[in-house]
Amino acid sequence: MIRSFFKFFAAILGVLLALFIAYQSYVLTRLWWWNDHAPNSTAFMQARLDVLQQKDAQATLKYQWVAYEKISNNLKRAIIVAEDAKFTDHEGFDWEGIQKAMEKNERKGKIVAGGSTISQQLAKNLFLSGERSFMRKGEEALITFMLEKLMDKERIFEIYLNVIEWGNGVFGAEAAARYYYGVSAAQLSAEQAAKLAAMVPRPRFYDKNRNAPWLLKKAQIILARMPQAELP
Repeated sequence: MIRSFFKFFAAILGVLLALFIAYQSYVLTRLWWWNDHAPNSTAFMQARLDVLQQKDAQATLKYQWVAYEKISNNLKRAIIVAEDAKFTDHEGFDWEGIQKAMEKNERKGKIVAGGSTISQQLAKNLFLSGERSFMRKGEEALITFMLEKLMDKERIFEIYLNVIEWGNGVFGAEAAARYYYGVSAAQLSAEQAAKLAAMVPRPRFYDKNRNAPWLLKKAQIILARMPQAELP
């Protein structure tokens, strides 16, 4: 009886391990492909589209890929200082930032800061759902590690700028620039870029509240810090 149980348990573990390896191989293959091909969609984009189409079956996303050199340096600098000032220095994880976020969350008694790097955010957007769990965070860390090993910083940043959410159904720098300002991503001014960067943590909220006091205040802080940004 005991031997049969352990055989069954070992078989289950074997199946789970095989599924885990198969999924990681899939992720690795997709990342390798995206090293020189633009993603048509991401897990997060598809999830948002599903939500929109529950209300309107004809709903689509605003999304247009543009090359790195066709995105304003103003936006690149704004995003770096707003989301990950140490992006060019770390290997996917800002351990000091994570520690500070944990301390801030502990003081507040709730999650108010995440400490995620641009690489971690991209890993989540490309493959994962929005749920919070230790398993999901572990998978995010593994994908982040693969991202950093397979791609250089410029490519990671290029994909990030093209796929992050910037409003209700709005994804990527080009769509955001045209949606909010009627210009291309290459034409964004420093002030426009700073405001777009300030929107990143709550894009759908700020889409509806474009002149929220905290948004405008944060944009001014980002604008002042932009000259300090180090681009990949």
